[in-house]
Amino acid sequence: MELSIGEMMMVALAIVVLFGPNKLPQIARDLGQGVRKMRGAMEDVKTEILKETDNPVSEIKREIDKVKKAAMDFNPMGDLEKEALAKRSEPKIDLSESDTHEVPVSR
Repeated sequence: MELSIGEMMMVALAIVVLFGPNKLPQIARDLGQGVRKMRGAMEDVKTEILKETDNPVSEIKREIDKVKKAAMDFNPMGDLEKEALAKRSEPKIDLSESDTHEVPVSR
């Protein structure tokens, strides 16, 4: 809601006419206190909302961290690497020295 200068002048003139120039400072003080209280109440509500919404978010973040840690600990490739290393350590059979091995015949 935006008020132009002319509209603000009309509101100020109406206040002076209705309440008189003697009560104008008291009305301004009361209006200022009301605005301050409203801002304080809005900040309190904002703080409460942020506090309430922060708890589930932090719990979700902790759960995500747990899943990430579990995923880092789980390494299916590690098992494959262990098997590959075990196969490498087995002695290789030299087929050229074996009499039972038949070589394919090329034609």
